[in-house]
Amino acid sequence: MEIHFKIIGVLLITLSFMHVIFPRYFNWSKELVSLSLVNRQMMYIHTFFIALVVFLIGVLCLTSSDELRSTGLGKKIVLGFGVFWSIRLFLQFFGYSSALWKGKFKETVIHIVFSLFWTYLSVIFFASYWI
Repeated sequence: MEIHFKIIGVLLITLSFMHVIFPRYFNWSKELVSLSLVNRQMMYIHTFFIALVVFLIGVLCLTSSDELRSTGLGKKIVLGFGVFWSIRLFLQFFGYSSALWKGKFKETVIHIVFSLFWTYLSVIFFASYWI
């Protein structure tokens, strides 16, 4: 199970750094113009904090996999991570419209890859809690 925590750590840190490209990739300078200043700034600030949390979860998985799997507090943390990523998996299907990816090759591949990724995270964290 330790190898899974190391893989997850690297993948989550990578994902956190990918958030840097969101404003340019999603064309926020144009798309968010119609929002009020507070809503526009919330998009940037919330994206930063999501990236920070994802980064810190990745670092925790890389540096403390044994403690996460073997201590009472660690078990509670991985249970929380399991719930967190399971909700993210649920939202992958029920929070986003399928019109965003259906019939579009690149978007469908991204949808499938992230669906598998959220599933992997959920399974490993829940399994770590129960084992």
